[in-house]
Parts: sequence; structure tokens; C-alpha cells
Amino acid sequence: MGVPFVVLNMVCSLMFKGLQVSDTQIAFWTSLIMLPWTLKPLWSPFLEIYKTKKFFVVLTQISCGVVFGLVGVALHLPSFFAISIALLAVIAICGATHDIAADGVYMQELNNEQQAQWIGWQGAFYNIAKIFATGVLVYFAGVLIKTFSGSENPTMEGTKMAWMSIMLIVGTVMLLLGIYHFFRLPAGRPALEQKKTFADVARESLSIFADFFRKKHIVYYIFFIILYRFAEGFVMKIVPLFLKAPVAEQGLGMTEEQIGLCYGTFGAAAFVIGSILAGYFISWRGLRKALFPLCCVFNLPFVAYTLLAIYQPDNLWIIGSAIVMEYFGYGFGFVGLTLFMMQQIAPGKHQMAHYAFASGIMNLGVMLPGMLSGLVSDWLGYHDFFIFVLFATIPAFLITWFVPFTYPDKQTT
Repeated sequence: MGVPFVVLNMVCSLMFKGLQVSDTQIAFWTSLIMLPWTLKPLWSPFLEIYKTKKFFVVLTQISCGVVFGLVGVALHLPSFFAISIALLAVIAICGATHDIAADGVYMQELNNEQQAQWIGWQGAFYNIAKIFATGVLVYFAGVLIKTFSGSENPTMEGTKMAWMSIMLIVGTVMLLLGIYHFFRLPAGRPALEQKKTFADVARESLSIFADFFRKKHIVYYIFFIILYRFAEGFVMKIVPLFLKAPVAEQGLGMTEEQIGLCYGTFGAAAFVIGSILAGYFISWRGLRKALFPLCCVFNLPFVAYTLLAIYQPDNLWIIGSAIVMEYFGYGFGFVGLTLFMMQQIAPGKHQMAHYAFASGIMNLGVMLPGMLSGLVSDWLGYHDFFIFVLFATIPAFLITWFVPFTYPDKQTT
């Protein structure tokens, strides 16, 4: 689940930056291709009426593997950016569909006790995917760029060869996973047992969708889950570009090796620690009292990046500290939003489907500012862009302070 999402969401941004694509194009297109993860609730019910969950898991993994390889080859073509984005969009559709099917296998093949037993491992492996993609792959890309360029100064041909190698590695990993799961995953129940037609599923989906918008406070909740991550949507695509951009262009001039080291080690550890501590904090305070402090911590990293843009330090420990703050804040604050969607938006007859709708809207709220972030940063420059982002956090604070609770606040552990 983790590899396609993380590679498309961050790693490809660094790849295109190294290939001298503008921030405007990088942010817009790498945000837009994430749309399938927002829309996946719309087609997830239709996977119930054809083949098995295992079929879709294996098919999408192998498809991702093949297409990642094609992305690597496409980097040497004259119109490499347009072709790569089209291929990455195919991967996004496969990745989103894979998430649906993989969750289906998990829930279908394991009982409640087993699901609880293995859920921690599922989360751990997703984080391993983040470390592998943003840490190991990015660091190795930096090593390969130097190797293929023949010097410390990267060449365009050396950069293309390096990133082609990285895409081929990712493709090989996905192919091997697909082959492994072909033999190891349980067959599962065939869809024919469901005895549902396309029309039946379409009617049920429309009814579930309509019920979602009849929920109490739903309009407020939609604005809340969008605005909570609004500033993050602007920053998500720009931070790695800002780290890599030359100092003369208001960036920090970091290499892929340095970025991979910071993200894949300290950043990943901070994310896990933040997530764990947030659970204990919510358990102690209750979600209603904890939500605003969680929002504050979630938006704290934007202050650190503003200071980095102003002073442009070259000390890796200072820069790494800001990345640690970003990942800690994200891990700590995101737990509150996830729990709010579970406890205040999802409850009801169609709990899983409504949680998926809420997650889709949340992803859309990140995607839309992400599409505009490159245009804004190119217009303002990184220095003024991060100051702009600080002001973009104000709606999140206001809407979180007044957010109503439909259901009694639950203590969690």
C-alpha cells in the first residue's frame, strides 16, 4: 500500500526537480495524479461483483511494477514529463484500487481478534514503506547521480540514469510482491457469491452517499476536515523542492543523499513517536479537549520552515531538526483528525463507507492547495511562500476551536 502512494506523493517531486521541471508543473501534476485516492470510495463497491479481492491485489501490484518500469524508460524520451505523468496516473489508479482490495482481504480473511492482533504490524509496514521510499530510495538516487555523472556536479544524463534505476527498483519490488502474493494470499470468496448486479451496487452506493450528507453538522464537518490540513496541502509538495533548490534561488541546496538521510531516519522516527504520544494525550484529555492542541502541534512545523526560508542555514542538524518537527507534528496532529472522523463523522449504519467518504474529502482538501502550491511559490519565492502558509493556518485554528460534537466524546487508549 505504502510504496506507490509515497513514491508518487514525494519521491517523484524530487525526481522532476532534479530533471529541471518547474515547481508550478511539479506541484500541480503530482498533486492531481493523487486524485484516485480521493475518489476510490466511488468504485470500491463495484469490486465486490467481479473475481476476488486477491485477484485485484495481485493484478494491481503487478501492473504497478510494470508501469514503474515504463516510467523509468520514459525519462529518456523528449516529452518525458508528460509521458511520465500519464504513466504515474495509471499507477495512482492501480494503487488506490489495490488499497481497497488489500483492506478487503484483511477484513475478509481475519476475524476481529486477528485484525486487532495484526493492525499494529500493518501500520508498521506502511511506515517501513515511507522509510524505504523517502529515505533509502532518495539517498540511493543521490549516490547514483554522482556515479552516473562521474563527478560531484550532477549532469542531466546522469540524473536521468539514476532515477531510471530507482524506478526500475520500485517496479521490481512491486512485481516481486505481486508474484509472492499470487502464491501466498488465500483465494477468498468469489464475487459470484454476492449475487449483486452492477445496477444493485449503483443504487446502494447512491443511497449510502445521500445518507452521508444527511448527517448532523455534516457541512461544518466537511469544512473542518478540509481546513485542518489546508496549510499542509500547500507545504507538502514544496518542502522537498525547497530543500533541494539552490541557495541562490532561496532554497537550501541539499543533495538527494542529505534529504534521504533526514527523511528516512530522523523524520520517520519522529512520526512514529508523535503518533504514539498523541494516542496517550487524547486518552488523557479526551478528544474534545485535545483537538485544538493537536491542531496547534500539527501546524507548528510551518513556523520552522518559515525560519529556514528566512535564514537559509547550511547546518544539517538545524535542517534535520525542522524535518523532525514536521514529522512529529504530522504524526501527533493527524491522529486527532483520524479519530474525529471515526467517532463523529463515520458512526451510523454505513460506518466504513462514510469513513471512506470523509477520508476522500480530506485528501481532496490536501490535493487542491497542493495543485496551486507550485504556482504560489514560483510567484512569491520560498521566503514569502512560507510566510503566506503561516496565514493559511488561521482558518484551521478558528474552525477547530468551535467544532461541534454530535456524539459523546469517547476516551481512547
